[in-house]
Amino acid sequence: MTVHLFGIRHHGPGSARALAVALDELRPDIVLIEGPPEADKIVALAGDPDMVPPVALLAYAVDDSTKAAFWPFAVFSPEWQAIRHALSAGVPVRFCDLPAAFQFGSRGDGRGLATDPLATLAAAGGYDDPERWWDDVIEHRRDGAEPFTVIAEAMGELRRDEVPSGREAQREAYMRTVLRKAIKEGFERIAVVCGAWHVPALTIPLPPATHDQRILKGLAKRKVACTWVPWTHGRLASSSGYGAGVTSPGWYHHLFTTPDQVTTRWLTKVAQVLRAEDLPVSSAHVIEAVRLADTLAALRERPLAGLSEVTEATRAVMCGGNEVLLDLVTREAVVGELLGAVPSDTPQAPVAADLAAQARRLRLKRDAVERVIDLDLRKPNDLEKSHLLHRLRILGIDWGLPTSDERRSQGTFREMWKLTWDPGLEVDLVAAGAHGTTVAGAATSVMLGVAAESANLAEVTAALERSLLAELADALPELLAGVDTRAAKDTDVGHLMEALPALARSARYGDVRGSDTAGLASVAERMVSRVCVGLARFVHGLDPEAAAGVLQLVDGVQDATTLLSSGVRDEWLRTLQGLSDRSSVPPLIAGRLTRLMLDTSRIEAGEVALRLGRALSPGTPTSDAAGYVEGFLAGGGLLLVHDERLLALVDSWLAAIPDEAFLEVLPLLRRTFGTFASPERRSIGERARALGNGVQVVAEDNELDDELAASVLPVVAQLLGV
Repeated sequence: MTVHLFGIRHHGPGSARALAVALDELRPDIVLIEGPPEADKIVALAGDPDMVPPVALLAYAVDDSTKAAFWPFAVFSPEWQAIRHALSAGVPVRFCDLPAAFQFGSRGDGRGLATDPLATLAAAGGYDDPERWWDDVIEHRRDGAEPFTVIAEAMGELRRDEVPSGREAQREAYMRTVLRKAIKEGFERIAVVCGAWHVPALTIPLPPATHDQRILKGLAKRKVACTWVPWTHGRLASSSGYGAGVTSPGWYHHLFTTPDQVTTRWLTKVAQVLRAEDLPVSSAHVIEAVRLADTLAALRERPLAGLSEVTEATRAVMCGGNEVLLDLVTREAVVGELLGAVPSDTPQAPVAADLAAQARRLRLKRDAVERVIDLDLRKPNDLEKSHLLHRLRILGIDWGLPTSDERRSQGTFREMWKLTWDPGLEVDLVAAGAHGTTVAGAATSVMLGVAAESANLAEVTAALERSLLAELADALPELLAGVDTRAAKDTDVGHLMEALPALARSARYGDVRGSDTAGLASVAERMVSRVCVGLARFVHGLDPEAAAGVLQLVDGVQDATTLLSSGVRDEWLRTLQGLSDRSSVPPLIAGRLTRLMLDTSRIEAGEVALRLGRALSPGTPTSDAAGYVEGFLAGGGLLLVHDERLLALVDSWLAAIPDEAFLEVLPLLRRTFGTFASPERRSIGERARALGNGVQVVAEDNELDDELAASVLPVVAQLLGV
């Protein structure tokens, strides 16, 4: 009986290549791999032709879906090569790490290694970068030389006086337990594939079994389920937060899968990435970049041009020193977003299985690269896609995101979505199982929970709107009743105004999409009436900050009433008209109400000019006048382009602002005029210049101070877009 220990680095192409050769020569009769033993029941799926790495084992606690962990594998992962060797050779393959049941059941002390073995070995080899040392010694070796003996000796020296503790001691104790079991079962050639650091702890002779039993005694356990899920190169990258991640999964994939001319083929791929963006990269660029990368490697005495050399060649030759283009190469090639696949018969959590079935039926492909789909909701298949994506959003699973404000397009038959599949969503699918066994059932349960538990009217109306979008018919009765009950009890005008937009959109959505929302419009109309009764008291005497918040509510109700009956709309506009010229209304709101009255033809342009003139008169505090202007112009700047009287009023007011007050109101003016489109600002400036009187700064003795005027003109010109 012999035990062969193969110390590897997770996701290392050189380790994977060397391991594949060593296993072919050894021909073991059992293979033990660092990983969760719960996956032993499903490891055979790795031999299915439909299993395409990168993939990951997902283990989660059955009674607490927040307890979950992934064990990812790429084609260049040594563990993956060991699994495929064992399955193709027809020999048993088992995982030997501490079971997930123990990891989820107890905390452990969470401590990492006492020393960084790569840093220590790199320093001994004269390297200041551990990653570059490992790449040179292991990952870039293509001569097939066996590195495992040297690795074992090096790790043995590093761990000579090291005493493991905490979670590390538990893991290694369990690894030895599995190894003893394999020996006891009579296997003759046992291959153990584990992280290089653990090799000394598994070297024969092993300590007594009682030693490990004491370490493992009393560990809490949880019931665990395990499955395979697709993974991506992006999630393998250390930048994703993955502890065992690598900086360049795309590059490592290239190293492992490319038989020859590694540098040339890589830089050819880089050229394809840049050409896909319509950038002028020729064959001459590739040739010169290869020469530069190989020259740099030779100068640095490296066996092969590594990532640093090809990156420097890419930056200098192909990107012309442009870091933005280099970032594109890094994202698309060095990291990449290759998405794996798992067989259709892979065991899944109920909600995940339901989603997979629906995605296949609706032909929604999971893709790690963002893509946009345009849905026509008059088509049954597109409508079902919309329902599915909205249901997933209710569950917190953002596979798709609307490309524009969904609230503005609910009365149309078109939706556009950006779809990006993140493997991390698999955990969210498991967590959704706490609410039901299907996507629709779980989403309905979440919405019913809002109806039963939330006392906030706006939250319930928002939930109603989302349920209509997701076609959750079973949740609608409770939500409708909840809206009606809370609206009747809530006396806060602000709460009613906050809830109205979603309620009005829901009523219109039901009409357009054929949903049953009987009585919803009448609830919204009663709420508008109550808002109209209490609005005067609600806006009385607000400070500027509070007025800004109320202004948003007013605009929301203004939009909402366009979706309701003409009688309700008229009642709302009459209320605003009555408030628009009251002195108790804050200037910001008064200006906005006056603008709304003008836009809806409730008052004449002459009356508007009189009001604006009063608001901008010398007796009005500058801050109040500025607030009025901000509210009045919030609807857009074209009004000043087409109405010379209003432009002249604003122009004269700006020119007369005292020096000491100008700096105070300047941020507000910038905010007001900054909302205008550039063509609007340009037109306003041109019309202001054409007024004839220009912008003047007048001294107290009524004599023009040319020097002072010259200092102010650039600021005013910038405000007006001249």
